[in-house]
Amino acid sequence: MARRKSVMQLLAEAYKTKQQAKAAELKRAQQKEQAAAKAAEERRRHRKREAAKAEAERARLVAAGKKHLDREQAAQARKVARVERELAKRQAERQRAAEQREREQARADRERQKQAREARLAQLKDEAEQRTLQAQERVAELQAVLADRPKRLKSWHPYVEQELAAHGPQGVADAVEEVLTGSRMPEGCRASAGAAYVPEAQQLLIEVELPQHEVVPAVVAYRVVAQRAEVVAQPRKEAEAKEIYRTLVARLALRALDEAFSTTPPGLVTTVAFNGHVNAKDRATGRPVRPCIVSVVARREDFDELVLDEPELDPQSCLKYLGAVVSRHPHDLEAVRPVVEIDLSRYRITMDVGAVAGLDSRPDLLQMDPYAFERLVRELFEAMGFETWRTQGSRDEGVDAVAVQRDPVGTTVFAIQAKRSKNAVPVETVRALAGVMHDKAASRGVLVTTSWFGKASADFAHRTGRMQLIDGRNLKALLKEHLNMEVLIGLPKTPPGWQPSDVQ
Repeated sequence: MARRKSVMQLLAEAYKTKQQAKAAELKRAQQKEQAAAKAAEERRRHRKREAAKAEAERARLVAAGKKHLDREQAAQARKVARVERELAKRQAERQRAAEQREREQARADRERQKQAREARLAQLKDEAEQRTLQAQERVAELQAVLADRPKRLKSWHPYVEQELAAHGPQGVADAVEEVLTGSRMPEGCRASAGAAYVPEAQQLLIEVELPQHEVVPAVVAYRVVAQRAEVVAQPRKEAEAKEIYRTLVARLALRALDEAFSTTPPGLVTTVAFNGHVNAKDRATGRPVRPCIVSVVARREDFDELVLDEPELDPQSCLKYLGAVVSRHPHDLEAVRPVVEIDLSRYRITMDVGAVAGLDSRPDLLQMDPYAFERLVRELFEAMGFETWRTQGSRDEGVDAVAVQRDPVGTTVFAIQAKRSKNAVPVETVRALAGVMHDKAASRGVLVTTSWFGKASADFAHRTGRMQLIDGRNLKALLKEHLNMEVLIGLPKTPPGWQPSDVQ
């Protein structure tokens, strides 16, 4: 039993063998699977290595490409930078060149402007000097109007005598007019002139249009203001212009008298009456006016005593010497009453009352119009050292002028009233002036008349202690003393206490 195996054993062994075979087969399958898995893993690892290798190669290629690209970009950037530097350098050079040209152009422009400015200033300076010279020459021409008068006028004597024989007094007047109008004068100094001859009185009447004060240059010099590059006028002082004009009027009057006397024979003309008028516009009304600003009746023997070529001759003093009536303010067209009223259209004259034989040049104070008399009184006070001005017409409240006397102590104001009268001044007029003095706060009052004052007026003025009365004879003496003016007072009778010589 022991030697014989049972079926169970055999089955067990067969089963065991089969199991072992299955186990071996399973093991081989597992080994095969493991080998396959290993192979697959190996392949996977190989693929992974290949992939990694390929990836590494790609990365290397990418890196190499990037590096190459970076080098290319860097090279391109360097090239661009070099080009930009070159462009910037050329641009900077062009800009420097342009700036240099601009600086040179600016320097050239400044130099041209400087030269142009210097040339302009030189031109303006020449213009200023030329205009100054013209103004000076004009003044010198006006000052020489008497010295440059025509000389050989005595050669006209035969012609004047012939004209008298042929055409009578009109021939003499025409000959004198021809000389006066044809005389070479500075521009604007004698626009027109007329003459008339009175053979009975051996008197020649001449009337000349005198220039306005604008004939005197209002500018004394011209200068250049460099900052504004313009010529600026230096105005002449008003006092200087007025004095030049006053002297010019005197010279023109003396020249006309000289031409009249020189042209006519002494046997035909012994006196010349001269009136000088100015054609102008009244500044108050705008209407044309023709004031007479100088009037004189000169005798030949008096005029022959004048040395007109003497450089130190004072033309204004000459007119005073001849007894001329001259405006104190010709610049303002302040008129004077002509010594002789000349009507050339009718060749006749109307003398002032009291004139002697047509030859007495003394004006009669009573024949003056009120305004002319007031003006004469103001001129008298100015000659006595006062500052005067006229009051305003109808609103003067009895005061014709105001005078101021200045001294180191202070200023004294005088209220002046001028009365043209043939009769004694009533005391009421004196009292009225005292009232006006009080209202106007005037320090003193002066009443001037052509007649006389009664005892009541003198007593009232004495009591006030601030009034001065100037009667006709005192007025006449003051005019002679301060204005060298001989006047008449044509009173109908000699006042009490006066002498006939006081009015004649």
